Amino acid sequence: MSMVSELLKDVQLPRMVKVRQLLPRDSISGEEVPGVIHDLLQPEKFSGKIRPGMRICITCGSRGMANLAQIIHSIADFCRERGAEPFVIPAMGSHGGATAQGQLDVLESLGVTEESVGCPILSSMDTVVVGHSPEGLEVRIDKYAAEADGIIVFGRIKAHTAFHGPYESGIMKMMTIGMGKQQGAESCHSTGFKHMAYLVPTFGRIILQNAPILFAVATLENAFDETRRLVALAPEEIDTEEPKLLLEAKATMQRILFPDCDVLVVDEVGKNISGEGMDPNVTGTFATPYASGGIQAQKRCVLSLTEETHGNFHGLGMVDAISDRVFRELDFDITYPNTITSTVLSFSKIPLVMKNDRETLQLCVKTCVEVDKKKIRMIRIKNSLDVEYIYISEAMLEEARANPELEIVGEPEEIPFDEAGNIVGLRRL
Repeated sequence: MSMVSELLKDVQLPRMVKVRQLLPRDSISGEEVPGVIHDLLQPEKFSGKIRPGMRICITCGSRGMANLAQIIHSIADFCRERGAEPFVIPAMGSHGGATAQGQLDVLESLGVTEESVGCPILSSMDTVVVGHSPEGLEVRIDKYAAEADGIIVFGRIKAHTAFHGPYESGIMKMMTIGMGKQQGAESCHSTGFKHMAYLVPTFGRIILQNAPILFAVATLENAFDETRRLVALAPEEIDTEEPKLLLEAKATMQRILFPDCDVLVVDEVGKNISGEGMDPNVTGTFATPYASGGIQAQKRCVLSLTEETHGNFHGLGMVDAISDRVFRELDFDITYPNTITSTVLSFSKIPLVMKNDRETLQLCVKTCVEVDKKKIRMIRIKNSLDVEYIYISEAMLEEARANPELEIVGEPEEIPFDEAGNIVGLRRL
């Protein structure tokens, strides 16, 4: 037995109870998407922009979102019905290892292929300068987008993970960071996250003035990672309407209905879930002082990476411990371009690496201070998008019973470990 195992062997882990969080669940199904998109784009201010023979670029980012391929396909269909020739570009800054093929791989992992969206996908890291900020920073967009007759900006509006402001993750950021590819993203990030709340809309307004933006389509999701609402905005509406939509998105986003705990366990993280692997607006794992929120915890740990993240562990530096399974999947060539572009190196620092899930949890419990270790307050979630059902330790039951937004659906049970000390049911290499 190693010295680490010897130090942890007597740490008792709590029994856990399955709990359902009763969060609002209005949604649009995948079957409804084509009709919703068709009706949404019928007004002249949208449909009138699309003319026969036009080559129209549709943006697609790197985040996993509900009905992604269906929405893109429906937008492309709308263009084709009017005689235009749509195509899709990966609009994801430096993700995918900052390579054209890597970005295609990211889209494929999200179910976005030429077959699923019904039109070509053109991937390049080449960009075109379309203007400069007042400070002299280059504003760039993807070369295929710049060469198109028109651009339809598609993306999800949600809270950002490293800064807060009137415009966070959304249409402005999709134009600025997503379409900017690695070079454009680096330019916008060059002065650090302290200035992102200013630079994202500043760059976005320059793109609106100098690129052929036809209109934007935005998706807002509910707390269950489902499409809640689809919105279309004319170019002149983006500046004024996106901040309102951001507030709406924040009011209905995922959250953990406890203000704090001693230990937060996250089963899986990945770029398909959040830019930082897990959304700090849920988990409290912020890497910068320019955003705050989420649950407060003394210790946090991660037990696996998603397949869709392709080894990208950007954001993992915000937790205290990981299992060896996570460590063996880390891909530095995929992750570091993303981290370097962001300018925040702490995103990708390596936490303590434990030999299995049991010791990862034991380490977190053992190193908590000023708590009753026999009544440890532990929460376990699948990931920061999937928080309808969570597990809480037995010591938190009284608090859960007092919250009308929580439903206790299980009995206290020991955490199920296999012979190797890993939690039963988590993805294995």
